[in-house]
Amino acid sequence: MIMILYWSLPMILFIFGLFCFVSNRKHLLSMLLSLEFIVLILFFFMFIYLNLLNYENYFSMMFLTFSVCEGALGLSILVSMIRTHGNDYFQSFSIM
Repeated sequence: MIMILYWSLPMILFIFGLFCFVSNRKHLLSMLLSLEFIVLILFFFMFIYLNLLNYENYFSMMFLTFSVCEGALGLSILVSMIRTHGNDYFQSFSIM
């Protein structure tokens, strides 16, 4: 019974995070926050998986390091886009 809870809770939270990412497409900041939520749920899922198989948690520390770098890069892109465009509306950005 406890194993079902170990696997179902991260899956439900991951699906909830994907739903928030797909539905919140107006502001870039809300999209970045939902992506960070997905990354944290993936870390939680990986942490549970590594602990159940009695592996060491070195890979999870590397994953956290890369996710912090990803978050800092996202915030720097957000700041530069707000400086150039004046807002963080996702629809006002053009790819070109």
